[in-house]
Amino acid sequence: MSNSYESDITLFLRKYNKTHPLLKKQQIDGRQRLWDRKIEIDLLKEFDLSKVSQKPYVYQTD
Repeated sequence: MSNSYESDITLFLRKYNKTHPLLKKQQIDGRQRLWDRKIEIDLLKEFDLSKVSQKPYVYQTD
């Protein structure tokens, strides 16, 4: 008798990954496209310098 239990979802995911071998590469490509980007320090500094200060109460009219 086997003591290891695998849920239906785990079995589905294992089977899905076997039938779709390109899935892992697509996931990595998607991550690189959206998250793994080089930060441009000069551009970030320009963004910080271009911020306009906000009043404590935004809806107050002068």
